[in-house]
Amino acid sequence: MKNKILRNMMIPGAAALLAVFVPFALIKVHLIDAYTARIFTLGGVNALLALSVNVVSGITGQLTLGQCAFQAIGAYTTMILSGTYGLPLPLAVVVGVLAAGIFGFLIGFPTLKLEGDYLAIVTLAFGEIIRVVLVNQKDLTGGPNGMSFKYSLLRDSLDWGPALSWLVITGSLVAVIILLHNFIRSTYGRAILAVREDEIAANSNGIGVFKYKMVGFVIGALIGGVAGALYAPFQGFIKPDLASFNNSINALIYVVLGGMGSVTGSVLAAFVLTYLQEFLRFLQDYRLLFYPVILILVMLFRPQGLLGMKELSFVNVWDGIPGFVRNLKARLSKKSARPVEEEAK
Repeated sequence: MKNKILRNMMIPGAAALLAVFVPFALIKVHLIDAYTARIFTLGGVNALLALSVNVVSGITGQLTLGQCAFQAIGAYTTMILSGTYGLPLPLAVVVGVLAAGIFGFLIGFPTLKLEGDYLAIVTLAFGEIIRVVLVNQKDLTGGPNGMSFKYSLLRDSLDWGPALSWLVITGSLVAVIILLHNFIRSTYGRAILAVREDEIAANSNGIGVFKYKMVGFVIGALIGGVAGALYAPFQGFIKPDLASFNNSINALIYVVLGGMGSVTGSVLAAFVLTYLQEFLRFLQDYRLLFYPVILILVMLFRPQGLLGMKELSFVNVWDGIPGFVRNLKARLSKKSARPVEEEAK
């Protein structure tokens, strides 16, 4: 039993380390150019935002249309504290994440008693309120023109450098995925899943529906804050449009395409669509037509998303390798035996 638990920990851990450090090494030796590295790193930020939406909409079962507001709160808090007031960047990032979580609690407490479309409208209004506040607080946020980041992690620069950016952001993404998977398997996580499946049945079994909705909503806000707090120093420049409705819809698209409730599905969809958007840049504005086309095709032929509610398991992949090798050897041996049989005939 202990060996099985150890194996189940070591295989995903090794896969996570490879996913973080192999690209880091390739970027460091310039086998992956800075432009491509920046696109992939932006995919990591979008994956964090997708996880934020997925926690609320896919795992908790509450529709949200303003999740990018928490990203904007994390980004502007980090940028103001570090760039304007000189707070060390790591501490500013932590404060930015906590600020997003506090706003998540303040918004969730009065609104999570609402359901369905009503909650979606409230979260949409919250995102718009945050955007308007950021536009009008010109002295603090730079107004509609945005503000630049004047401080970096290790040196005074608008960019951390491609390798360090990848390491910090994807390392944070892996840490969030690990914590989220463990949370889902915990007592709190199972209670949240019960609330998602049937609120009446969960309530009848003694599960506090409102309490667990709040837990899921605040966790989603915290993850959104992580996405914003890391996005600000990575991008070097932010605008109030970060809290716009369009950005929230893009994040929701990642979740729908990857699978509502699937952590790894949301991450994969975020990386794929981020790179696809840059790959199709030669089409100019027409590239934006591919998003609705892809979404329509997925809704028609696979409405549950690419992975549905399933997770990509590296343990199952590892266990399936011996069987795949045996089948491959058997097929190759059969093909090599056929010419011999034909010659004998």
